[in-house]
Amino acid sequence: MEFIRGRHNLKPPHRGCVATIGNFDGVHLGHQAVIGQLAEKAEALNLPTQVILFEPQPQEFFQPDAAIPRLTRLREKLLALRRYSVDRVLCLNFDATFANMEPEEFIRSILVDGLGVRYLVVGDDFRFGRKRRGDFAMLAAAGQRFGFQVVNMHTVSIDGERVSSTRIRAALAAGDLNLAEKLLGRPYRMCGRVGHGDKLGRTIGFPTANIQLHRKVTPIRGIFAVEVFGLKTEPLAGAANIGTRPTVGGTRTLLEVHLLDFNQDIYGADVQVNFLHKFRDEKKFASLEELRRWIEKDVSDVRVFFKNYHPARPIN
Repeated sequence: MEFIRGRHNLKPPHRGCVATIGNFDGVHLGHQAVIGQLAEKAEALNLPTQVILFEPQPQEFFQPDAAIPRLTRLREKLLALRRYSVDRVLCLNFDATFANMEPEEFIRSILVDGLGVRYLVVGDDFRFGRKRRGDFAMLAAAGQRFGFQVVNMHTVSIDGERVSSTRIRAALAAGDLNLAEKLLGRPYRMCGRVGHGDKLGRTIGFPTANIQLHRKVTPIRGIFAVEVFGLKTEPLAGAANIGTRPTVGGTRTLLEVHLLDFNQDIYGADVQVNFLHKFRDEKKFASLEELRRWIEKDVSDVRVFFKNYHPARPIN
């Protein structure tokens, strides 16, 4: 998969494609259906598939202090898109200049001159350009003028409701990881590099891998049973805490994983953490001894969970 960072990196060989535009947060079953829709047309036209997305996401630019928690960072998004055989991803920098671009200029400079789009899939409620003036009708009219077809995204519903990033965030916030997995088509996952923490865990008998999240807010918090991929042996079962560690006065959200029956040095490793079951919310305890006792119980609960855990299919 080719990653193109910024429209200034569009070159003549990038012209000619079938494309879709969106945030693709989570790369859930609805997104996967769109990619499948693209792939069918790409094969018919003998053209590459092109996903167009934005960094930061538009809502993060317009409301930085009220942005919703992402399901996937850019790197996680790219890893997921690669799994579904996307040929190219164009990531556009969503800044003040881009936000003030007239929709006609977006169509001309990016879709027509930059990419030479032949077939475009967007939601019928898609809005773009300065003051959100661009819409599906404008794209369809431009398609007739410039020679590309514009079609609606396929809608995917599960249990009578549309699959969406918003619905997945609600499931995660409620601790319903089974529903989140159902909507994603895979367990919810976070990726990051194992870094050095304050090593408090090892002083109370439960060493943890501290995984750098690079997020202001996360869609999940609490104590979880997880599986970790990316190490020499995988998957590895673990008990994870994601939160601020209020007992020791923490303020920054961290992901800490205690790997069961594992004591190797993995500093610097890039890992993927699949969240399988939530046990409880994070709590503030009166002492480190009380914290230790709760962690001991959590780890015991996680061991019981994995004793009875039988995934129906490979999840890596």
